[in-house]
Amino acid sequence: MLLYRFLNYFFFAFHTGIILFNTFGYIPRKTRKWNLALLLLTAFSWFVLGIWYGWGFCICTEWHWQVREQLGYGYPADSYTHFLAQQLTGINFSPRAVDIATAADFFISLILSITLNVHDWLRSRAQNNLR
Repeated sequence: MLLYRFLNYFFFAFHTGIILFNTFGYIPRKTRKWNLALLLLTAFSWFVLGIWYGWGFCICTEWHWQVREQLGYGYPADSYTHFLAQQLTGINFSPRAVDIATAADFFISLILSITLNVHDWLRSRAQNNLR
């Protein structure tokens, strides 16, 4: 039981960290490539694995829900972001509104990450041509 309690806190922190890095990881130039890679892995999970497991499937959510089930908590929400919003604010937001906000955040972050990574690549290429 102690292991499951630890894993519950671990997944809460780890998964929240992934969401924050997906949302803001493109800001520091040094993390942009890692941010884009993680965003693409997230897209793969949501849209490719989602073909078989349900759109928006996330392995972190699946594992966290399994841990919470072992603790007797069950499935607290339809999505991790809905669960996170409830945990942080105590408010039961509309699941549809949370899903729309999550998708908007994801696609805006993806567009910004791609744009900034291409910009960095072009700048690096131009600097290399000057040498």
